[in-house]
Amino acid sequence: IRNSIVNNQSWLLATIPSRLTDFLALTKPRLNSLVIATTGIGYYLGTVDFLDFQVLFHVVVGSGLVAGGAAAFNQVSERDIDATMQRTKQRPLPSGRLTPREGILFAATISILGLVELTFLTNKLAAMVAAVTLLTYVTIYTPLKRKTRWSTFVGAIPGALPPLIGWAAARGELNVEAWLIFLIVFLWQLPHFYALSWLYRDDFGNAGLPLLATIDVDGKRTARQALYFSLALVSVSLSPSFVGFTGPRHLVIAGLSGILFIALNVIFLQDRTNARARLLFLGSLIYLPVLWISLLIESTY
Repeated sequence: IRNSIVNNQSWLLATIPSRLTDFLALTKPRLNSLVIATTGIGYYLGTVDFLDFQVLFHVVVGSGLVAGGAAAFNQVSERDIDATMQRTKQRPLPSGRLTPREGILFAATISILGLVELTFLTNKLAAMVAAVTLLTYVTIYTPLKRKTRWSTFVGAIPGALPPLIGWAAARGELNVEAWLIFLIVFLWQLPHFYALSWLYRDDFGNAGLPLLATIDVDGKRTARQALYFSLALVSVSLSPSFVGFTGPRHLVIAGLSGILFIALNVIFLQDRTNARARLLFLGSLIYLPVLWISLLIESTY
């Protein structure tokens, strides 16, 4: 009996951390760290008088819970797709470590908790933007991924809403400056994803996803689209200075970093190799934080 108790205790000690890790993996923590960061930045940029760290805490945690719930719902829905791709087949659901029922219950629980926290501890507008983010991601973007390459544009909408959650929590309204931030994040996601999808085009193709990269044999259309949206992104990134949201130094920072980012897109267009797609992808990961830092430093609020 004593040996049985010891063995059961050992099994529990080994299993509980593993299951917690699997539930955490459902929230896509690396991806949602960007959601948390942009929400916090949106709150900071939207603050007029002083930072209320209590509200900041609740808007970051609440939006993180909602984003985690959206990611978990997405993984439940796409578990069959994930099972066919090398980079996702070891996720908790396709590998069988968690059941779809467990995934749905977990996703619903943390989503509701996040929306309740935002509603009662920040404000209703922030909760409303978070609810729109959740619904568009789960009920529109996720099913569209199987049907059309235009899902990329639809998915960029909930991806760009987190800074508006933070801004709404700070201001209780969404003005021109808030929508400029939304546009920056929306446009940034497109060249970022085009580079990523070209790197994993075989994986996405094997899963049957109708992305541009999976039907674009030589990659010219993919690279051109990335360049077009990068040009639009750089143009929008300069606009905060023209509406009085940032000082003139932001024009210099955004302009110089934008030129370098466009150059990476041109390099990719000239030769659509994985190495150049990876360079563009990594460049996008540097370019956005540079813009954020410039906005944070140069904000006139």
